[in-house]
Amino acid sequence: MRINTETIASITEANQNFSRVARIADHYGAAIIFRSNKPKYRLVDLEKEPDFELTEEEMIDVAAARILRLYRPAFEELAK
Repeated sequence: MRINTETIASITEANQNFSRVARIADHYGAAIIFRSNKPKYRLVDLEKEPDFELTEEEMIDVAAARILRLYRPAFEELAK
């Protein structure tokens, strides 16, 4: 298994600074969490993970969230 060293976090760091580990997953698509100096867990960004199966309803939720995030200023302007 090849692991990008920039995606590695220890289990202690994941516990104490989860937001940093989540930012790694946001940027790279996944973060690898090590336990006892071995890769143990993988935190995955569900919007970027192509192998993860979502139901149709979940896909709609993801698409709606993405559209809202991209066009939020326009929606806020229309809501005035």
